[in-house]
Amino acid sequence: MVSVRGQAHTLEGFAAAIVLLSGVLFALQATAVTPLTASTSNQHIENQQSAVAEGTLASAEANGTLRPAVLYWNTTTERFMHTGEDGVYAAGGPPTPFGATLNETFGEDRIAFNVEVGYRRADGSLGRAQMVYMGAPSDNAVAATRSVVLYDDDPLADGSGNVSAAAGSGRFYAPDADPDGPLFGVMEVRIVVWRI
Repeated sequence: MVSVRGQAHTLEGFAAAIVLLSGVLFALQATAVTPLTASTSNQHIENQQSAVAEGTLASAEANGTLRPAVLYWNTTTERFMHTGEDGVYAAGGPPTPFGATLNETFGEDRIAFNVEVGYRRADGSLGRAQMVYMGAPSDNAVAATRSVVLYDDDPLADGSGNVSAAAGSGRFYAPDADPDGPLFGVMEVRIVVWRI
């Protein structure tokens, strides 16, 4: 014989299960899952891209291709050499060994990248010269930076003279941080990468 109390507990269990399943179904419908939704695989990809960007900058510094890219400047047009009217490289890296490395590393894997050179102004604020601009980074973009020390007598790629003379005439993107000494300044090369 089944007791009334047992039947009540059974009904209570079914009601609780229905309420719980309804809550789960509502939560699943309210949450949109897209290909760009954060997941462990996306986090892994971001970590991998960050490591590759760091390695690219470290390699460029070690093999001596990073400094020439920072000095790849045209004092006549007052922008990076061989850029268009907007003064940036938009289809890939600059036509330098550093640019070739960027294109090899990121271009073949459908990874977009921006490169900018940061510097300190005389008032202490931070200035930036955009070298490569491939668009606005997505939410899952990662960045890597590397410092490049420039000296007053470092020659510019256009053959117009050294970096100190160009800055003195207002034709270089960064000012001389130490006008009385041999140091010109410390540039911060920053790469931002993201999957297209």
